[in-house]
Amino acid sequence: MTEQPLKAVILPVTPFQQNCSLVWCTRTHRAALVDPGGEVPRLIAAVAEQGLRLEKILLTHGHLDHAGGANALRRETGVPIEGPHPDDQFLLDRLAEDCGQFGWAGEACISDRYLAQGDEVQVGEATFWVRHCPGHTPGHVVFFHPGVKVALVGDVLFRGSIGRTDFPRGNHQQLLSAITERLWPLGDDVRFVPGHGPMSTFGHERKTNPFVSDAVLASA
Repeated sequence: MTEQPLKAVILPVTPFQQNCSLVWCTRTHRAALVDPGGEVPRLIAAVAEQGLRLEKILLTHGHLDHAGGANALRRETGVPIEGPHPDDQFLLDRLAEDCGQFGWAGEACISDRYLAQGDEVQVGEATFWVRHCPGHTPGHVVFFHPGVKVALVGDVLFRGSIGRTDFPRGNHQQLLSAITERLWPLGDDVRFVPGHGPMSTFGHERKTNPFVSDAVLASA
């Protein structure tokens, strides 16, 4: 049996229990941490426990529970930050203030590589497609691996729900359009890791999600 080209473990961090993902290429054992909101020492230890070499940090968007630990992690490991889309820089600029309001340390950061619709990101020999999915935040991106049909969707979509759009520069209609136009075409069989809570599939959400199911959108 051929080994999957990509593996991942989910590491919930911060009081918000945000799903930080450790993903790695099984051929090279090179890895990325996706959305390291905090608890940086625990994340570094998790990389070591898996016997991996951290290659980069990936950010879906700039909210504190997803990006608050990114700058500290970059400083500790020397690896670059990729993502999100530049429209989220205003959130990255205020990470220290926002994290402080909730009682944990966070740092503002500037990405080493901002991302846009159609870009690709490499982790070892694994290639992720980038989908710009604004609405929850204006610069939110999603990482999709076509080979194993897994998407890391941040706070765009959840099992049974969608991302909040009442934050600064949120837009409900943009979010609905991003989900239906940029995620659904990837396939019903795509499994996704949300920013919070359990995994699901795009097909399951198209059937049952009270916000973006095919039936709900058809009746809107």
